[in-house]
Amino acid sequence: MKPRTFAAFVGPSMFLMLLFIAAPLISVLSQSFYVTQSVFETVEVEVCTPGFLTQTCEIEQRTQPILDDDGNQVVNTEFVGWTSYRNVLRMGDAWDALSSFDWSKFQQIDFWKALRFTLTFTLITLPLAIGLGLLLAITVNNVTQALKGQIIFISLLPFIITPVIGALSIRWLFIGDGIMTALLEWWLQRDIAMFAQAWTIEVLMLFYRVWHVGPFAFVVFYAGLQTVNNDTLESAIIDGASRFERLRYVIIPHLMPLIVFVALIHLMDSYRVFEEIVGFASQAHVISLQWLTYDFLTPDEAGNRSVSRASASAMLTMVGIVILLIPLLRKTWKDHRSAH
Repeated sequence: MKPRTFAAFVGPSMFLMLLFIAAPLISVLSQSFYVTQSVFETVEVEVCTPGFLTQTCEIEQRTQPILDDDGNQVVNTEFVGWTSYRNVLRMGDAWDALSSFDWSKFQQIDFWKALRFTLTFTLITLPLAIGLGLLLAITVNNVTQALKGQIIFISLLPFIITPVIGALSIRWLFIGDGIMTALLEWWLQRDIAMFAQAWTIEVLMLFYRVWHVGPFAFVVFYAGLQTVNNDTLESAIIDGASRFERLRYVIIPHLMPLIVFVALIHLMDSYRVFEEIVGFASQAHVISLQWLTYDFLTPDEAGNRSVSRASASAMLTMVGIVILLIPLLRKTWKDHRSAH
């Protein structure tokens, strides 16, 4: 391919990637090293009590932001280096908690609390979502033609539902006297409060993510099953291979590139878990790294946002995603090299 033709095909994609991916990342990285704060001044204000004859006035000192000629707040930007990262990580407090084996104290640090849940959520839902998708794909591929349409339609419903709506639906089923909670109480003959403790909320979040993402893996794997070589399967059957052996030595190796693809998508998506935190209203018990970044950007009583700490949290989240993706990317690269 000529260089000009190659540039014509690749150029628009590279430009959009630089504009919408590289430029925002550089901006966030830059903001993590600077702190922008409003400039305040202390003024004396005369405050009088209501009344005429008994009215009394006092001089109070109040702190208020300084405004410029256009009525906007005057801000001051200061380079702070790695201070925002240190404030987010709180390595000293984390090390003291770990050295004293005080797990509860360690979990009181927001970043490490969020990181623990994010990693747990990502690494547990990954094999479950892939396993569910593979099970559905094999099941649909082997049922009669008359039932395939109905099963595919039912299997895709969780993936069609908006994530927040789906999370809210699961929450309403279990919170308070929800339908599922009432059934569990009737079966176990005891009161149950599913949202009174962290571990039950996490279980519901894990269930929801696998239920929501499983259909995506199912669609990918079902498409891949249509390309399995029937001659290879027939040879395995003639050689006496069982269903499990055909699955292990024929189907899974054939689907391995798709499994890696689904794993890459799932890792990037689940590590940025946010909808579940909002939908299940779990902020009092469980938080994620993405929600922590959002919390830093929520204005405080004075209307200020911790943009620097939010940027540092976002960069740390991106670093975590890259670390998780390295093994899969290396495998993809090795397979590509071996194919050539």
